[in-house]
Amino acid sequence: MAGILWLVGTPIGNLGDLTDRARATLASADVIAAEDTRRTGRLLASIGLQPRPPLVSYFEGNERERTVELVERLRGGAQVVLVTDGGMPGVSDPGYRIVRAAAEHDIEVRVVPGPSAALAALVVSGLPTDRFAFEGFVSKKPGERARRLADLRHDDRTLVFFESPRRVLALLDAVLDAMGDRRVALARELTKRHEEVLRGRVSEVLGRLGDATLKGEVVLVVEGANETAGVDLEASLAEARSLVAAGVRKRDAARTVAERRGVSANDLYTRLIG
Repeated sequence: MAGILWLVGTPIGNLGDLTDRARATLASADVIAAEDTRRTGRLLASIGLQPRPPLVSYFEGNERERTVELVERLRGGAQVVLVTDGGMPGVSDPGYRIVRAAAEHDIEVRVVPGPSAALAALVVSGLPTDRFAFEGFVSKKPGERARRLADLRHDDRTLVFFESPRRVLALLDAVLDAMGDRRVALARELTKRHEEVLRGRVSEVLGRLGDATLKGEVVLVVEGANETAGVDLEASLAEARSLVAAGVRKRDAARTVAERRGVSANDLYTRLIG
């Protein structure tokens, strides 16, 4: 009889968020596949799990090969638990491949729900939660990032992004250019001692951050497009043209008006040069 693949959510910061069911599932595993075995080892030690089930690494670099190995163990009857460094497996973390492979081999897959940085940030953002889209990490490359954000500028759902603390200022600048001065919530270190949520327009959050060097995981929640965007763009275009007539460079005029009116600076600039 085949075993079961268990997807277990683990804390994103506060160890108190590990559920009793997650503890029991970890304790009963024949093998635990972990994104970082050292980090998971510390988690198991912190909850006093002895003897500790065997750990194997399961990360982006070995995901394909390890999936084949783990599926064979599952077919042999093993109870395999998959965890990541924090949150739910498969959400911007390894997991999709082994779930698909298990399903293809008619192996049962069960989930032990746990913390999620994306959902935690969404519900504390103060932005609409009835419809949302999770975008994960956008490209590090400015051109690809700008194109992706431009594709999303008419999406009326609340948007959720992950970002490195080193690139969050660049992401905010790109959102301002592509989508305008929308309402956002920047959440970092969720559930940890220094948890912080900055809410406001993109320009306001940029102003509050200044040149600060952020630490810890960052989630950016962005307001969806609104129905008045078309009307606002025409009025904003007229204002931008007035600035250009007064001698302001077109790019600077577009960005100035975008920050004031909450429209896309790129859309304004395109109309100005068209």
